[in-house]
Amino acid sequence: MALISFSHLLCLCLVISLSTTYAFGFEGRKIAQENHLQLIHAIEISNLLPSADCEHSTKVAQNKASLKVVHKHGPCSQLNQQNGNAPNLVEILLEDQSRVDSIHAKLSDHSGVKETDAAKLPTKSGMSLGTGNYIVSIGLGSPKKDLMLIFDTGSDLTWARCSAAETFDPTKSTSYANVSCSTPLCSSVISATGNPSRCAASTCVYGIQYGDGSYSIGFLGKERLTIGSTDIFNNFYFGCGQDVDGLFGKAAGLLGLGRDKLSVVSQTAPKYNQLFSYCLPSSSSTGFLSFGSSQSKSAKFTPLSSGPSSFYNLDLTGITVGGQKLAIPLSVFSTAGTIIDSGTVVTRLPPAAYSALRSAFRKAMASYPMGKPLSILDTCYDFSKYKTIKVPKIVISFSGGVDVDVDQAGIFVANGLKQVCLAFAGNTGARDTAIFGNTQQRNFEVVYDVSGGKVGFAPASCS
Repeated sequence: MALISFSHLLCLCLVISLSTTYAFGFEGRKIAQENHLQLIHAIEISNLLPSADCEHSTKVAQNKASLKVVHKHGPCSQLNQQNGNAPNLVEILLEDQSRVDSIHAKLSDHSGVKETDAAKLPTKSGMSLGTGNYIVSIGLGSPKKDLMLIFDTGSDLTWARCSAAETFDPTKSTSYANVSCSTPLCSSVISATGNPSRCAASTCVYGIQYGDGSYSIGFLGKERLTIGSTDIFNNFYFGCGQDVDGLFGKAAGLLGLGRDKLSVVSQTAPKYNQLFSYCLPSSSSTGFLSFGSSQSKSAKFTPLSSGPSSFYNLDLTGITVGGQKLAIPLSVFSTAGTIIDSGTVVTRLPPAAYSALRSAFRKAMASYPMGKPLSILDTCYDFSKYKTIKVPKIVISFSGGVDVDVDQAGIFVANGLKQVCLAFAGNTGARDTAIFGNTQQRNFEVVYDVSGGKVGFAPASCS
């Protein structure tokens, strides 16, 4: 057997060492790349702008008590086809700020203007009530009249335009009845609307004024409500609007999904056990609003916290940008408190939390040119020369270890490719309540288990 010289042995060891080092180095770089990809969104620029075509959901038909949700001013909306005059983004943001101011006033108990088996409804997004709201179709009356209503987790009383000249004519329904002032439930109108009830010819009168100046005034009535294809609720209390004005557009009224006893959630509790969920789509597709069950079995739940009973209060605990948790003291979130709201467009954060988010996001996006600020949004970019961009993932953390990895559709709002803005804004004061808005909720199934005292999030494709 021939002996191997020391120099040959040294060369052989060197080759093996280099090969091993190269292999481990290659694997290390591969793992690092994979980890990096988990921390960013690669977004095609064309996806930042709304499509003119409607992508219809196939999930609504899976549940008889499910309603289709659409954006009021998107291509999927019949109301948009009838009207065609959608507000621009600046108008939407101004209306959104009016809603936020109204919510903050109500939560602070100021004396200013106050806003007051399984079933699944499809939803669309609208722009009324100072918001980018979503709309669904429900049935009211006998015979049933289908009405397109804005749905709102921040409101309690359901109401509809209600006169011979308006959308719903109660004189043509055999199941309609006015509610007498002597009925104990008449006093509940105060908590549901924020305004005292009154009487007109012994009939209970309601009045709601919203933060943007819109209002609805009329009689409290009882009627037959139909949700989905088969679920019927007799003696459903709602507002029969006689005098309606403001930014409601062609919508027939509002579906109140708050927690007061006059809300749809409370009035249908014997059947649905105060359980509902929704998936909010982009403006060019459809989602769903489902009662009594959820589409997902993988939702992670955070407990509802104490606070005003008409809102859904959560405990926000942290924010992560590109894999780095921001150094925001927990007291910043606990001082302000947080609600989740289907009607607020852009998430509002305490000033200190928003400042930290903005700094981290701008640092991660430093290679892209900034654009002009837009209304309440101060972190905007000019992407007009790009086909794709890389954006850091944003994770919003709630109590109970629930991390909401915001979908790429929930990071920006765009006023053209030269003005694409981070869809978060700061509140004015440290004690102003944070609001988790509907842009950041897009493409999640959000599950409200009110009787169980919790709200869940599950990544979902609405369509």
